[in-house]
Amino acid sequence: MHQVQHAPTRVPAYRAPTSLPEALAILARHGSSARVIAGGTDLLIELDQGAHAGVDLLVDLSRMAGAAEITRASDGSLRLGPLVTHNQVVASAECRRVALPLAQACLEVGSPQLRNRATVVGNVVTASPANDTISALLALDASIELASAARGTRVVTIVDFFTGFRQTACEPDELVTGVIIPPLAADQRSVYVKSGLRRAQAISVVHLAVVLRIDDTGSVTDARFALGSVAPTVILVDDVDAVLRGRPLDDAAIVEAAAAAARASTPIDDVRATAEYRRDQVEVMTRRALVSLRDGTGAQTWPTDVPLLWTNGFDGRFPPAETAVELITGDTIDATINGTAVSESGGVGSTLLDWLRDQVRLSGTKEGCAEGECGSCTVHLDGAAVMSCLVPAARAHGAVITTVEGLADPDGALHAVQEAFVACAAVQCGFCTPGLLMSAAALLYEHPHPSDDQITAGLAGNLCRCTGYYSIRAAVERAASRSTS
Repeated sequence: MHQVQHAPTRVPAYRAPTSLPEALAILARHGSSARVIAGGTDLLIELDQGAHAGVDLLVDLSRMAGAAEITRASDGSLRLGPLVTHNQVVASAECRRVALPLAQACLEVGSPQLRNRATVVGNVVTASPANDTISALLALDASIELASAARGTRVVTIVDFFTGFRQTACEPDELVTGVIIPPLAADQRSVYVKSGLRRAQAISVVHLAVVLRIDDTGSVTDARFALGSVAPTVILVDDVDAVLRGRPLDDAAIVEAAAAAARASTPIDDVRATAEYRRDQVEVMTRRALVSLRDGTGAQTWPTDVPLLWTNGFDGRFPPAETAVELITGDTIDATINGTAVSESGGVGSTLLDWLRDQVRLSGTKEGCAEGECGSCTVHLDGAAVMSCLVPAARAHGAVITTVEGLADPDGALHAVQEAFVACAAVQCGFCTPGLLMSAAALLYEHPHPSDDQITAGLAGNLCRCTGYYSIRAAVERAASRSTS
C-alpha cells in the first residue's frame, strides 16, 4: 500500500514532565514503549504514516523548565539545551558570533513556523544525512551530552555520535541533554552552504560547512570540512584538509580542494537530484565557499532582522508547565483559544490541527499537506507561529492559542491584514488564506514596516495553490502602511 493508505499510529497516552530527572525516570520505566518528542516536526509525520507501532506513551519534553537555554561556559564554549530551537539560534547574536555555520544552517531549516518548534537536538538525533545542522556541528567540532537515569551523564564527540544511516550512539534509556560547541577563534574563518530545490521548505540536495584556521602568513593550518546529503551519514572530508594544509588559499588550492571534496562524495540518485548532479554541486559549492572565506564574505549573506514570527512577548522559549501533564485517550484538554477557555476531549493521540477542527469546531485552520509543507494550518501557540499539523493536540493543555477566528477584535472589527486581503483581492480559492493571515499578522507584530525581503522570509512557510503571491504581498504592504497611518 501507499503510505497514505496505512492507518496512523495513535499513541494513547501523553506525559509532559517538568524536569530532566522526571523525563529520564519515565524513559527508564517505559523503555521502548515510550517515544520522546520535543518539536515533533519529524515524529508526528512518521506517526501519521503508521510508523512506531507499539508505542503507547508520548513523552513531551517541551514543557521542561530551563531546557531551552543558550549559555556560555567558563572556557568560552557554547551550550545549547535540548529544547533550543532553530529560531532561537537564528535570533542569537552570540551564536552568530562564535558559531556562524550553525546559525546559517538553522536559518536554512524549513520555515519560520517549523523553526519555532524544531530543535537543534532533534535535528541531530534524527541523524539524516540531509539534516542541515549536522554538517555545521561537525565542522565546528561539537560534542554531544547524553544522560540516563541509571548511568548519569556522558559526553561524546559528534563524530562518534553517528554510527550509521539514521543511527546514533544514544542508548534506549538516554536523552541528548545538550550540544557543546567550542567557540571560533580569531584566526578561524567559517561558512555553511546549502543547495535546495527552492528557497524555503527544502531538504538539502547538498550541504556543507567548513572551518579554516589561517596563520599570519595567510596559509591554512587546519581545515574541517563536512559534507551532507552525499553519503549515508554526514562526513568529514580529511582530503580537503590534506590539500589545503600549509598552503595559501589561492585559486589553485581552492580548485584542488573542491575536486577532493567531489571525489569523497558517494551520492545516490533520488527524487531531489541525480548522483552526477550532486557531485557537480559539491565541487561548485566547495569552490564558492572557499572563495568566500578567502575574501572574507562568508557572513555577508546574513539577512537583516530575520522574521521569526514571534508575538506577544514570546522570546523563543515556550513557557514550562508548573506541574507535569498526564493525559490518556478520552481525557479533556484545557486551553485558552482566542481568549476563551476551552475544554474538549478527543485530542490525545491526534494533532492540534485535528483537535481544533474536529473537537473544538474551529474549521478556519486548514489541512493542506499534514506534513508542515504548506502553512495552511498555521496558528499562534503561546505567542509563536507554528504548524498545527506538527503539534500533538495534548500540547495545547494549559496553552494559549490564537487561530484565524481570533484575529478580528471581539467587536467584529477585522485585523489590518484581513482588511488588506479583502481590499487587495488577495484570495483566490481561499484554502491557503487562514495560514497566510496568521503568518502575516505575526510578521507585522514583529516588523511593523517589513522590507520586501522580510515579507518574503516571513511568508516562506506558506504556499498558495493559485499562485496569488503578488496580491498577497500587496496586502501585507497595505496592512503595514495602514497600521501606521
